[in-house]
Amino acid sequence: MHLSPPIEPMLARSVTALPPAGARPALFEQKADGFRTLVFAGPKPFLQSRRGADLGPAFPELVAAAAALGVEAVLDAELVTVGADGLDFTALQERARRRGATARRAALERPAHLIVFDVLEMSGAVLLNEPLWRRRDALEDLFAGRRLTAPWALCPQTLDREVALGWLDPAWGTAGIEGIMIKDPGSRYRSGERGWMKLRTRLTTEGIIGAVTGAVAAPRSLLLGRLDAAGRLRLVARSTPLPRKAAAELGAALRSAGAEHPWWGRTFSAGWGVKEPLAFHPVAPDLVAEVEADTALDLGRHRHPVRYVRIRDDMTPGDVRA
Repeated sequence: MHLSPPIEPMLARSVTALPPAGARPALFEQKADGFRTLVFAGPKPFLQSRRGADLGPAFPELVAAAAALGVEAVLDAELVTVGADGLDFTALQERARRRGATARRAALERPAHLIVFDVLEMSGAVLLNEPLWRRRDALEDLFAGRRLTAPWALCPQTLDREVALGWLDPAWGTAGIEGIMIKDPGSRYRSGERGWMKLRTRLTTEGIIGAVTGAVAAPRSLLLGRLDAAGRLRLVARSTPLPRKAAAELGAALRSAGAEHPWWGRTFSAGWGVKEPLAFHPVAPDLVAEVEADTALDLGRHRHPVRYVRIRDDMTPGDVRA
């Protein structure tokens, strides 16, 4: 039996904390900021995205690496590009749009890498029902036996809870490690199921409240901005739904804005990667909010919704710069 694309990858559910010390053993892995990719290595190499698309045309150097691996295997990995300060998701997105000669040129100018964290098949043996620790042994044997180097990288893994806590330091987030994965070492690979856990690195930051969804007097969520070098208000984040108490407090403090607002007549998407426009009401950009966010940024904009914490009465909009 051989696995063939498309395969639904195993998924993870978000959690807000590590398992308590003394709980059942867990394996911790770094969560890199990239594209989830299933790599079918062998004579007919194929790079499958999380949703089943063929990533090969955009990343020809990785197709070549999969063809030259020297063994037929199906690997689960994160596809990344590296910039001057760490992993560069914006550059990865730009590369994903290229095809043909431009993709080949980009592969030379900014080659991509595969951070591998699981193996589903090796030399014709399907490993889906093997426990994770055995799959990890097989993966480490592959890297050692084939002496794999770039574009291959083995995902860091540990049983040490303190080491995992260190990976949540915002410095790792700045370098492109957006959190950690938490896995049961005895678990099998369950395609399409959320059998793993993920904990994102969180930090607090500020944003100018520039608009709301819902009514101004009873907002459902916030649109937050920062001032660029020219003093223009740039959208940087959208909040998660506001708790009832926060919505009431904000509704009493916010004021509707008209055509003088810098976002009047603008169109924003309803979510990252979504074309549907978002219905919103501009408000006077007078208030600064403290929010909790993860470290995933796209050209300075938070890719995931942020969580409202409180109003920063001690700050003015002029203090909040991009």
